[in-house]
Amino acid sequence: MEAAAAERKANGVAGALEQYLTFMLDGEEYGVDILSVREIRGWDSATPVPNAPKHVKGVINLRGTIVPLIDLRERFNLEPLDYGPMTVVIVLNVNTEKGEKTMGIVVDAVSDVYSISPDDMRDPPDLGDSVDTHYIKGLVNVQETMVILLEIDRFLNADRLPTSSDYAAEA
Repeated sequence: MEAAAAERKANGVAGALEQYLTFMLDGEEYGVDILSVREIRGWDSATPVPNAPKHVKGVINLRGTIVPLIDLRERFNLEPLDYGPMTVVIVLNVNTEKGEKTMGIVVDAVSDVYSISPDDMRDPPDLGDSVDTHYIKGLVNVQETMVILLEIDRFLNADRLPTSSDYAAEA
């Protein structure tokens, strides 16, 4: 990351701010590039998909688009939490090997939108081969809080979920 920041600085694009939508999971703050956010919705029921992994809560019909929902708590192996009035679904446009698809992540609550300079990002920690951190874009301190910025395209591609068109016939 520091090498990338140095390269951006050398090319005269250092300091360009990027905006991140942040959300809470188990008391920690995470962020995703706001350009990938399609909308934010309150939690509502989802249609379960047989044989889906436990963290896939089902699918919703979002104005004609079938959207798979992933519970990020379960995906991160955090303690489960009953859904409440603060539980939200962040609907994201994700670039995959098969093209763009729409997916939703269920999180504890939406937090804020931050403008972050890439120069302020720090590399993800090296935790060895036993912990996969390839989906962490970087870490940044905002108002004395550590925010983990996710590379959501990599993270959601790692699930190898079927595309929404695979679900269309079932909904």
